[in-house]
Amino acid sequence: MSAKSATSATHAGTGTAGTAAPSPEPPLSGPKPSERQGPPSHGRHIAAVILLVPVLVALALWAFAWPAARTAPRDLPLGVAGPATAAAQVQKQLEGHEGAFEIHRYADEAAARDAIEDRTVYGAVVVTEQGPKLLTASAASPLVAQLLQQSVTQQAGGAQVRTVDVAPAAEADPRGSALTSSVLPMTLAGIAAGVVVTLLGLRGRRAIAALIGAAALVGVVAAALAGSWLGALPGNWWAEAAALGLATLAVSAAVAGLAALMGRPGIGLGSFVVMLLGNPFSGAATAPEMLPEPVGTIGQWLPPGAGVSLLRSITFFDGAAASGPALTLTWWAALGLGAIALGSALKRRKETTGPITAARKPALTT
Repeated sequence: MSAKSATSATHAGTGTAGTAAPSPEPPLSGPKPSERQGPPSHGRHIAAVILLVPVLVALALWAFAWPAARTAPRDLPLGVAGPATAAAQVQKQLEGHEGAFEIHRYADEAAARDAIEDRTVYGAVVVTEQGPKLLTASAASPLVAQLLQQSVTQQAGGAQVRTVDVAPAAEADPRGSALTSSVLPMTLAGIAAGVVVTLLGLRGRRAIAALIGAAALVGVVAAALAGSWLGALPGNWWAEAAALGLATLAVSAAVAGLAALMGRPGIGLGSFVVMLLGNPFSGAATAPEMLPEPVGTIGQWLPPGAGVSLLRSITFFDGAAASGPALTLTWWAALGLGAIALGSALKRRKETTGPITAARKPALTT
């Protein structure tokens, strides 16, 4: 082949002399799945907010307003003491209020006083030769003490009834307002501690130490304010601080424990239980027996109700009937802290097994 034909062949294969043949354009690739998606639709979020807010309002009204609107004595423990014949007549009159009172019979006034101080009954009617005598305990519930006085006065035909307050409320807080008002701050403090520990990412022993430390400090501060400053808690200062701290720990451990097992939805669930149920169901302003059934019973199983009962027993009744609420709070705290430890262990196991599984995965052959 001549040089001229060779050069022509080269030009035919490569195009114009001195220039490289254009390379084929790469095929157009479609957009990635994330690029194909349009802007996120907010319609569902808006609908969720529109529906969720009224539901929360309805739940809050049901939890707070319904028990308050249905406040009335339901099997309220009340003692009757005195001679058998006269006491039986008084008991029959009180039982005329169907379902209102649960009557306990005692031989004399001393036995009735002991029952009040042991928190077995809220008060007692003592039959004497001078007429009925009413024993009350405003420290247990000022509202119940007032209710008993009205009921016994009505039974006596409107005559003046001698009343003795066996366990009076604090002189600086005769209506028990300060003690009642402590329920909400303790609940909020517990929720706040659980939320902060969760959002800061504290896990395991660090989370447990933070919650215990925060609860102890809250108990000391609350006892200093309510006891030393306001004079509403005249009992043993350190015992009251311990009770307030245990109530706070029960709430914070429950919130943080649910969050450790369920993630952030656990915060909402824990807050709902202790705030929208525990707070209005506690019976702090009245008494558990004054709330509709089974609200009063449920409230004593939750930290706010158990905390108020424990604080009343320690402050005004020398610890009488304190074991039940103390055990309830201890169980809440123990289960919550246990859930935190379990959630931390599960996360640690997931983090350690993840890289091992990835390393063992066979490489793709080309």
